[in-house]
Amino acid sequence: MRRLFYVGVALLVLFEAANVYFIMPLPFSQRVRSIDAAYFLYTWRWVFRGIAGAMLIAGIAPAWRAPGWRRAFVPTALLVAGVVAYAANFKMSADHMFLQPASLAMLPLEQNTVEPSRLVVGVDINDDARAYPVRFIGYHHQVRDVVGGTPIMVSFCTVCRTGRVFSPAVDGHLETFRLVGMDHFNAMFEDKSTGSWWRQATGEAVAGSRKGRALAELPSLQVTLAQWLSLHPKSLIMQPDSALSDQYSKGFDYETGASRKSLTGTDTVSWHDKAWVVGLTLNGQSKAYDWNRLKRERVVNDELGGKPIVLALASDTVSFFAFERPDPGTSFVLHGDSLVASKRSYALTGRGSSGTLTPLFASQEFWHSWRTFHAGTATY
Repeated sequence: MRRLFYVGVALLVLFEAANVYFIMPLPFSQRVRSIDAAYFLYTWRWVFRGIAGAMLIAGIAPAWRAPGWRRAFVPTALLVAGVVAYAANFKMSADHMFLQPASLAMLPLEQNTVEPSRLVVGVDINDDARAYPVRFIGYHHQVRDVVGGTPIMVSFCTVCRTGRVFSPAVDGHLETFRLVGMDHFNAMFEDKSTGSWWRQATGEAVAGSRKGRALAELPSLQVTLAQWLSLHPKSLIMQPDSALSDQYSKGFDYETGASRKSLTGTDTVSWHDKAWVVGLTLNGQSKAYDWNRLKRERVVNDELGGKPIVLALASDTVSFFAFERPDPGTSFVLHGDSLVASKRSYALTGRGSSGTLTPLFASQEFWHSWRTFHAGTATY
């Protein structure tokens, strides 16, 4: 019976460590397919804890009656188990590490405090334009809002550099999500209704009863605030939560690619794991475009999914845009921040004297992220 106590302690410690290991960026944990094991452990966590607790209770009295100095092992073992459990469930719990804003302050340009050179994820629905600085949503991981009468969830994962905007509606009902961890270095959310886990990079449910379902992605742009305001001068801009101001990144290293941190830093060499790409998916086909090449050429005329497309980089060398070309024979060049082909010219909004270009979903992210979540992607 004395041994039962120590087996219970060992089981509890191993379980709490494993429950965190598979869904946090720990050595090797994000480089293997561990989502099913992680979800199993998480789903049955109270069963594992109950078994370990029963062993502790059944064996603690015999363990305490051990002669001499051996009795000291009992409080030491309990202390170790308590520290591990606390660290796993509070210090290393994703939604305790990254908090949601207590309130969402959206202000017009006249009251804005965000620097114009900051990166934002911009959303425009029914002529209601709003900008969400990467500096803030990269910490929160998700922010809920209503734009143009449409509920939205703005999300960003700094470890993948993936900005996505989704409709939080599932089966016609608005769902509540919390950050639960990550899978293959990508943020993962848990829905409140079923406990299913959803991948931020694709909006797909990867574990639980809703596995295989996907949130509807909404159009967005990743641009500088200055660029966004030049296109949408009446836009509202998300402001920092004053209670969390110390948590937000102060510098620009992440946004500019100057950071060399192990998780969020950038590789400067093209096609290395953490080099930047712009990824597009059209008609079931995906392709990645090297950011370094895009910075050199600024405009790429290509075909994807049987459609002619154009990818353009604004003169700030940060803001990018993707559209369908009117026809395969139309090749664009950039004059300033205007897309020009023959006698046709279009602003980076896609609007021009000859009509409007159809915008495309495009995402700037780390190469390891794009290729992981878009199997079989082509490269330009």
